[in-house]
Amino acid sequence: MEQATAYAEVSLGALSHNLEAARRKSGHGKVIPVVKANAYGHGAVAVARHLAAQGVPKLGVAFTREAVELRESGITIPILIFFDRDSTDAWFDYNLTPVVFDMKTAKRISSEASRRNRQINVHIKVDTGMGRVGLDMTRARDEIARMATLRGIRLEGLMSHFAEADLQDKDFAEYQLKSFSTLVRNLKHRGLRFDCCHMANSAAVLTMPGACFTMVRPGIMLYGYGCRERESLQPVMSIKSRIVFLKKVPAGTSISYSRTFITKRKSVIATIPAGYADGFDRRLSNQGHVLINGKRAPVAGRVCMDTVMVDVTDVPGVNYESEVVILGRQGQEQVTADELAERTGTIPYEVLTSVGQRISRIYRTSPP
Repeated sequence: MEQATAYAEVSLGALSHNLEAARRKSGHGKVIPVVKANAYGHGAVAVARHLAAQGVPKLGVAFTREAVELRESGITIPILIFFDRDSTDAWFDYNLTPVVFDMKTAKRISSEASRRNRQINVHIKVDTGMGRVGLDMTRARDEIARMATLRGIRLEGLMSHFAEADLQDKDFAEYQLKSFSTLVRNLKHRGLRFDCCHMANSAAVLTMPGACFTMVRPGIMLYGYGCRERESLQPVMSIKSRIVFLKKVPAGTSISYSRTFITKRKSVIATIPAGYADGFDRRLSNQGHVLINGKRAPVAGRVCMDTVMVDVTDVPGVNYESEVVILGRQGQEQVTADELAERTGTIPYEVLTSVGQRISRIYRTSPP
């Protein structure tokens, strides 16, 4: 079989460390890990198996097809579906927990539950200011009360989502928190209580202890990124490769498409078999770095679909056996998803979820 040209090392030890940080910060230890988007690029099945073995009560995904993949891989714990409304059969067939954000969906679930003579748990989503999905707050109390009368539906959870809990200015986040808290109290007064109330994403877990309610719903912090106050978190993924070609070139040699890099001296150029099809962002052309022999090697020229060239003139001892670190630590140097995001004008979430499918994932029990 062809040897992988680039691969990701995923540290299950670091994942466990970050999960414990979320449990500790929540104050109650009840964590719903978010494993959508292939567990933020880390590999949903392996990550979900590990988290389930760590005793988490539930998992969260964006779409039903993600939950079905986990079920078919043997994951049996409850799985929340955040953004689907048309997969009723699958929710019953695979024992999933839909998040409901309109009355029409609730009635359709009730009808199917009656037809199957079954009961299904649902979580109700309210929109406190994110502006994405959720019941309108002006009608939420009455609509939830009506949902509670529907046959076959058990209102297990109530949830919302912060729009900017990661900002230092918490005014809007506090407004959302107050709105949600008020709704929870009002529903209690009407005799409606929920086993699970959850609103806190990663940033709120770390910076807003009053938002943790009875469960928390972290995503990016489990993978070691995304929050200002993350000193205790460990990046879970490293991406490594090898050198596929080395050459010495004279000054004045052009490198890669459009000749945007011209050597100014005698240089040594290494070709790395990973490109933008693998998640090595094209915006890193002429400004990114990889690590080789503990040194930073700058990207030379345009990033290609399958390869990238780097200038290793100032890196001693480079050869075809030298390990290349695209993301992660080598010696005293480190390339983080935060750095890559800053250089490409995006966020660490996109850096991690863009890691391509042909990058094989290797799972380690030790930190990366």
